[in-house]
Amino acid sequence: MAHTAGAVGDWHSIGDGTGGGQSGYRAAPVRCEHGRVYEMGSGTFEELVGEELDALPEHIAAAMTNVVVLVEDVPPPDQPEDLLGLYDGVALTERGAWYAGVLPDRIVIFRIPTLRICANRQEVGAQVHITLVHEIGHHVGMDEQRLTELGWS
Repeated sequence: MAHTAGAVGDWHSIGDGTGGGQSGYRAAPVRCEHGRVYEMGSGTFEELVGEELDALPEHIAAAMTNVVVLVEDVPPPDQPEDLLGLYDGVALTERGAWYAGVLPDRIVIFRIPTLRICANRQEVGAQVHITLVHEIGHHVGMDEQRLTELGWS
């Protein structure tokens, strides 16, 4: 898959030392050449995220275990404002026998930062796809180096 300029970015991780933590994807550089944020309502954006989830290859979708995908307008105040997505949970590779009866991990896609770097619906869909793959990569235990090797960073 070809990556657009808005797809290039960097990762940051926040771990708690127990195998759980957060990993996020930030777009760089922020592209707003058209001078405004592309307009797309929350409902439409959520539908698009659902479409991109449905379009994931079967082997990727099948790898997702005890994880929910959510949409929020903006990242939390303690996170960078250009954060496109966030994985919060315990990667599959870190789960052991103790992992039972826990709330689902969370993948959050942020609407406003995504719309800031996109000029049309097609770009929004492509960026959401890239962000989902990044966050799912963290869910299955991939680090930044592996994602880079696979062309997703």
